[in-house]
Amino acid sequence: MAEVKTQGAVEAMEVAEASRETEWEKPSFVGDLFLGKLNLDLIHPFPEQPAADKAEGDAFLTKLERFLAEQVDAEEIDRKGEYDYSLFDGLNEIGAWGMKIPKEYGGLGFSATNYNRAIGLTATWCGSTVAWLSAHQSIGVPQPLKLFGTEEQKKKYLPRLAKGAISAFALTEPGVGSDPAKMETRAVPTPDGKGWTLNGEKLWCTNGLKAEVIVVMAQTPPKIVNGKEKKQISAFILETNTPGVEIAHRCQFMGLRGIGNVLIRFNDVFIPKENLLWGEGLGLKLALITLNTGRLTIPAGCAAGGRRMLEIARDWANERVQWGAPIGKHEAVAAKLSWMASHTFAMEAIVWLTSGLADRGDVDLRLEAAMAKLFNTEMAWKCVDELVQIRGGRGFETSWSLKARGEKGYPVERIMRDMRINRIFEGTSEIQHLFIAREAVDPHMKRGYKILLPETPTNEKLSAAAKAGAYYATWYPSRYVGWSRFPKYGDFGRLSTHLGYIERQSRHLSRSIFHAMMRFQAKLERKQMVLFRIVDIGTDLFAMSSAITYAEMLAKKGEKNAIDLADLFCREARVRIDQNFRTLFDNHDELAYRVVQKFMKGEYQWLEGQLVEPLVPTAEQVEEAIRQLA
Repeated sequence: MAEVKTQGAVEAMEVAEASRETEWEKPSFVGDLFLGKLNLDLIHPFPEQPAADKAEGDAFLTKLERFLAEQVDAEEIDRKGEYDYSLFDGLNEIGAWGMKIPKEYGGLGFSATNYNRAIGLTATWCGSTVAWLSAHQSIGVPQPLKLFGTEEQKKKYLPRLAKGAISAFALTEPGVGSDPAKMETRAVPTPDGKGWTLNGEKLWCTNGLKAEVIVVMAQTPPKIVNGKEKKQISAFILETNTPGVEIAHRCQFMGLRGIGNVLIRFNDVFIPKENLLWGEGLGLKLALITLNTGRLTIPAGCAAGGRRMLEIARDWANERVQWGAPIGKHEAVAAKLSWMASHTFAMEAIVWLTSGLADRGDVDLRLEAAMAKLFNTEMAWKCVDELVQIRGGRGFETSWSLKARGEKGYPVERIMRDMRINRIFEGTSEIQHLFIAREAVDPHMKRGYKILLPETPTNEKLSAAAKAGAYYATWYPSRYVGWSRFPKYGDFGRLSTHLGYIERQSRHLSRSIFHAMMRFQAKLERKQMVLFRIVDIGTDLFAMSSAITYAEMLAKKGEKNAIDLADLFCREARVRIDQNFRTLFDNHDELAYRVVQKFMKGEYQWLEGQLVEPLVPTAEQVEEAIRQLA
C-alpha cells in the first residue's frame, strides 16, 4: 500500500509540474522579494487609473449602482435560497455579462481596474450576484476563450456570451479537488474522427444550473513521451443542451444561497472536434492560467466587503453606549476597529496595485494574484468575525429579524455566511500557500534538483554541485549585505522605516528559504508548515509594500490619513513576520504531526462522540422487553 501511495504521489507531482508555467518572461515583484530584492520600481509610483478609463468605469458604475439599488433584493434571495432570474435581463441591458469581453466581440472590454471596481460595488449589495457575474467571466468560458481560443471559436461564442448566455467552468470532481492526476472524466475520440465522446461528472460547477456553455476538463488518451506514458488532460467547449448532459443535483450552501451550483453528469456526450480548446494535453495548464488571471476578482470583492463592514462597525461603535460612553471609546473595541480599518486599507491597496499592474501588463502577476487571493480572503474573514463580535447579539441576528423589531437591519450574519466561501473558492488558502511556496523555492530547485535526486548519475551530481557552489558562493553572502536605513527611502517620510524593514526581511527570507532547502533537501515539499510560514512572511511583506506605495500616492492627493492607516498596518504585519521568523524552524510541528497520526488511528476516540456512556441493558431487562413485545 505504501508503494501505491508513493506512485500516486509521484504521478500527481508529475502532472502538476507538467502544467506549471515554468518560465518568467516578465519581472515579478514578489518573485524578487523571495530572492532578497526589494524591486520598488515595479510598484512605485503606484499605478493609477488613466482618466479616460476611469470615466468609462464611472459611467457604468452609475448604471450598475442604480440597478442594484432598485432591482436586487439580496435579503429575499438569501431567505428563499433562490436567485431572482428576472435580474439576468437587467444585467444584460447594462452590459454586465460582457464586462471582460473585448469590444470587438460585443462586450464592454473593461480594464482589470474597472472590472474589479464593478465587482466590488456588486459585492457590497449581493454576494450571489457577484458569483453569477464572476463565475461567468472571470473563470467561465470568456476568460480561457480570450486567452487560448481560435478566432473561429471567439467569433462563435464571445458575442453570445456578452449578451447574457451564461457560462461556467467544470474542473472539480467528487473525488478530485486539487489532485488532477485522479481526474476520472474522460473524452475519447469518436471512430469517425469528427469529435469526442465525453463521460464522467463534475462537482460544484458554479453557474451550471443556468449555463448554456461551459468549459469542461477531461482526460484524453495518454501519449508516450520519452518512452513513458504521459497523462493528457484537455479542455473542451461544451453546449449544455447537448444530449447526455444532465444536471444531477443542485447544491445548497450556508452562504451565497442564490447561486446555481450543481453536480453535472456527462453520458456519452458528443463534442465536435472544433470545440477542443488550445490543444490536447493542455487542459490543466489552461485551467491554472485561467485561475491565475481570474484570481483578482475575489480579492476585489473581499476588499469592498471590508469597506462595507467598516461602515457598519463605525455606525454601531458610535451609536451603542455602554458604561457611559460609545463602545468605540473603549480600548477593547477600538483595537478591533483599528485592526479592521488598517487591514481593509491593505486589502484595498493590494487590489488596486494588482489591478493596475494587470492593466499595465509589464509584470508577471501569478504570485501577486495568488497572494492577493490568500491575504484578502483571510483578512476579510477575520474582519467579519470582529464585526460580529462588535455587534454582539445583533451580529448573530438576521437582518429581517432586526427590522421586524424596529432596528437597523444590518445583514452581518449574512455577510459572515457569504464571506466564508472565499477562503475555499478558486483554490483554498492551503493550495495558495503551496502554489506560492513552489514558486518561491523554484530558483533554488532549478540549481539543486539534480543534486537531490538519488537516481542522478554521480558525474551529473558533481557537475551540478560545482555550478551551484560557484553561484551560492557569491549569492549567499550578498543576502547579508545592504543599506536599508535612513536616508534611503527618505521620500516616504515616516513610512521609510517600514520600507527599510521590508528590504532587510526580504534578504532574511531569501536566506531562510535557502536554509530550508539545505536542511530538509528533498523532504522540503513535505514540510508544509515551514513552507506556509515562509509564504505568510512573503505575503505580509507584499501587503506592507502595497499599503506603503498606495498611502504615498493617496497622501499626494490630499488623503494624509492614509499614512496613519499604512503605518498602523505595517506595525501589525511586522509583529506577525517577526513571530513567523522566530518559529520558522523552532516549532511544535513534529509533535503536532505525531499526535494527529495517533488521532487518525483512533487512539483519541475517548475524546470524540457521546458525552454519556450508552446504558447496556441487563439480561433481565432484555427478557422483560421481549415479554412486553410478545
